[in-house]
Amino acid sequence: MICFFTLKTAQIAPSLALCATSIIASTNLAQAADLTFNWKGDAGYSASFEFSYDQTTTSAIISESGAGATKALQSLNVSFFNPSQELIGTKNEVVNGVSSNQFFEFNFDTTTGNLFGAFDVGTGSGIGDVFLSNVEAPGRIFISPGATSYLYQNITPDYSQLLDSSTNQIKASAVPEPTTVLASLLEGVLGIALSSNKIAFFSRKPKKIYRTYRL
Repeated sequence: MICFFTLKTAQIAPSLALCATSIIASTNLAQAADLTFNWKGDAGYSASFEFSYDQTTTSAIISESGAGATKALQSLNVSFFNPSQELIGTKNEVVNGVSSNQFFEFNFDTTTGNLFGAFDVGTGSGIGDVFLSNVEAPGRIFISPGATSYLYQNITPDYSQLLDSSTNQIKASAVPEPTTVLASLLEGVLGIALSSNKIAFFSRKPKKIYRTYRL
C-alpha cells in the first residue's frame, strides 16, 4: 500500500492516522505469526528461512511432512548462500498452506521457538537445487533425526554433493510486527514533515525418492 501526501503541517496528523488505519485494516496482524531463522555451516555456507502460521488456530507443536496441504504452516521461504554470501538457491516452499516439496520435513515448537525432530527443507529435486536435512547423511543413508544438519546440492539426477554440515542449533526469532515498523515510519515521517512543512510520500510493503550422494 502507498499513501501519497502533499500537505501543510496542520493536515499531517489526521492524514497519517488515516493512512495508518488503512494499512492496519488491510493486514491480518492479529492472526499471523511470522518467524525467521538462520543456519550456518562449518565451511561457511548458510541458509535463511522465513515462515508463518495462524497462531489463533495452531497448536503448540507444528509437524509437517511431504507435499500437499499443510496442517499449520501458511508460508515458508528458503534461501541458501555460499561462503561468499552469494545466493545459490531460493524458493517459496510453502505457499498458501501448500507444500511443493515431497521430501519436506518440518517440526517446530511454538512455545520454545525451537526446531526439533526431522528437518528437510530445500529448493526442489532438480539439478542445481539445494536442500538442508538432518535425516539424510552422506552416502544415501537415511537416518533418525540427529544434531547434525547436512547441506546438499543436486549435481545430476542420480546424486547430490555434500556442501557443508553443522551441529549448530536452529532457533526461530520473530519478524518485527508491521505495527512496530509502521510506528517507527510514522514517527520519522512526522518529524520530517514538521521540519519541512511538507511530505512527499509515505510507503509500506505490506518422501521418498532415493538419492545418491558424492562427497
